[in-house]
Amino acid sequence: KNNIWAFNRHFDAARPTILLNSHHDTVKPNSSWTLDPFEPVTRDGKLYGLGSNDAGGCLVSLLVTFAWFFERDDLSHNLVMVASAEEEISGKEGIEIVVPELPEIDFAIVGEPTGMDLAVAEKGLLVLDCTAYGKSGHAAREEGENAIYKALDDIRWIRDYRFPAISPTLGPVKMSATIINAGTQHNVVPDTCTFTLDIRVTDQYTLEEIIEILKENLKSEISPRSIRLKPSSIPMDHPVVQAGLALGRAAYGSPTTSDQALLSCPSLKMGPGHSQRSHTADEFIFVAELEEGIVQYITMLNKVIRVS
Repeated sequence: KNNIWAFNRHFDAARPTILLNSHHDTVKPNSSWTLDPFEPVTRDGKLYGLGSNDAGGCLVSLLVTFAWFFERDDLSHNLVMVASAEEEISGKEGIEIVVPELPEIDFAIVGEPTGMDLAVAEKGLLVLDCTAYGKSGHAAREEGENAIYKALDDIRWIRDYRFPAISPTLGPVKMSATIINAGTQHNVVPDTCTFTLDIRVTDQYTLEEIIEILKENLKSEISPRSIRLKPSSIPMDHPVVQAGLALGRAAYGSPTTSDQALLSCPSLKMGPGHSQRSHTADEFIFVAELEEGIVQYITMLNKVIRVS
């Protein structure tokens, strides 16, 4: 299913296991590319190519890190390296089908371009399709129940509501109405109005809790597209986070989703490159960023993987 994983040579089931993961899939190249997106080119210290920044640089750096520890027989932890598919489409045949094949994971490092800063938390994603129901009638007469107006009442509540629990790293839950559709022709009062909500959920709530709050306050029918993409985090006092902070790296909460959302263990998102370059024409990563990423990954893990 296009996923590849490997364990360190001296894997010991009695030891805790660290997951190193990044994805090998990419988005499709857009029409603004001036270079061949499928031909890697190094120029002025930059490596150009589709997926070089997101997330080829992270994947290569983690693979080198895994190889660095692979032959060691004196480690307190196991390592498993997973190069996964379908991250860019939130597919169901990527890391999600690999995790059941792995031993219990103590914590994970997920490679995404963060400038090697520490994304210690990540918002989950909840997309809801909502339907307001009314009663059709002729628009020229005072008849029917306009489903658009019922939907607008709910959308007004959505616009004004503030979830009370605020995450120290991710801030508040962000809820937006992004799509609305209703009506068949100008002289018919619509009996249904559908709208879509994009909700970025913090580590203060589960996706199920968000759904229940909305059901209690909205009159529209609610249907979640998925409850797979959950918020994730790792404690600030975790040894791997402390190792990164000791190197002068900043910790922050990420508003965007990654394969972290599909992991149930504590996880840290970090990697060479910068997210602003992702999905852009003539995507690149600096070669020096790759070198720096490898050194930082190894240095941080050396602080955690104690020699037995």
